Amino acid sequence: MKLFSNSSKWLLDPLRRKRKLSSARVTASLCSLLFAASVPTDFFCSTAHAQQTNTLKPVVVQPGAPGKPSVKLPPSTMAKLPPRSQAEVDFMQGMIMHHSQAVEMTALIPSHTENKELRSLGARISSSQPDEIKFMRRWLAAREEPVSLAMAGVPEMKMPHDQMAAMPGMLSAEQMRALRNAKDSTFDRLFLAGMIQHHNGALTMVKGLFDTAGAGQDAELFEFATDADNSQRAEIKIMQAMFEKKFPEEKR
Repeated sequence: MKLFSNSSKWLLDPLRRKRKLSSARVTASLCSLLFAASVPTDFFCSTAHAQQTNTLKPVVVQPGAPGKPSVKLPPSTMAKLPPRSQAEVDFMQGMIMHHSQAVEMTALIPSHTENKELRSLGARISSSQPDEIKFMRRWLAAREEPVSLAMAGVPEMKMPHDQMAAMPGMLSAEQMRALRNAKDSTFDRLFLAGMIQHHNGALTMVKGLFDTAGAGQDAELFEFATDADNSQRAEIKIMQAMFEKKFPEEKR
């Protein structure tokens, strides 16, 4: 019996040892969880942030003008944001007037031509320009700048026609009068020629903005001007193709 008792004890001891080891592991796991719960999360976040701060250096990139590459600037540039340029304000105020004439031109299409392609183009222009005008007005108002040349002391309606036409691409009073009086094919020709001129003027305005030292640094304005440049170029190609197809005898 004693031999049997010793053998039973020998068989049961490993099981007891396993249970004790398993219990110890569970206890250790619980202690780890309790320790983690008792330590503020800021401890881990601050540690990770410190590691990132030690390994990463800030990179400042200045976007380039349309067609030009971006430029990496020294980290110290982050603390020196460029002041708002008067050229940016002038660009927005002038572009509002520029867009307004485009809206006025497209408003003539439904009553002056049955050309489906031209109607489709007009709908595209008339749907985008008013939204862009609203954006430019908000941009100026947010910076406490006059939202129009009239509010800046230059009455738009009383501005001499020569001065209005002096803005890049703007149609003169004579051109607008001829457009209003034209119908059908004559209207199509004058509209396409006038809008191509108008869009090219917008490209000139964007180029003038980015060519001005210190201008075009505002992120919102940069994105708007770049998008305007791209969309105007695309529409110019569409209108040139339409013009060459409908009036092959006339070269532009």
